[in-house]
Amino acid sequence: MRLTVFWERMADHFGAAYADSFARDHVMAGLGGRTVHEALAAGWSAKEVWHVVCTVMDVPQDKR
Repeated sequence: MRLTVFWERMADHFGAAYADSFARDHVMAGLGGRTVHEALAAGWSAKEVWHVVCTVMDVPQDKR
């Protein structure tokens, strides 16, 4: 998954204004105690991060 697709999906699910805030502030155990931004910076793939976000935030199956 490309980062552009990842951010489009984040904006689609959380809204454009909240997606970045969520990505900066929400620490998830599934990301090793990191935020989305920290996980991406640490080398996690966008696909891996999106999978964790979907699981933690119960993103509907049709948006995964």
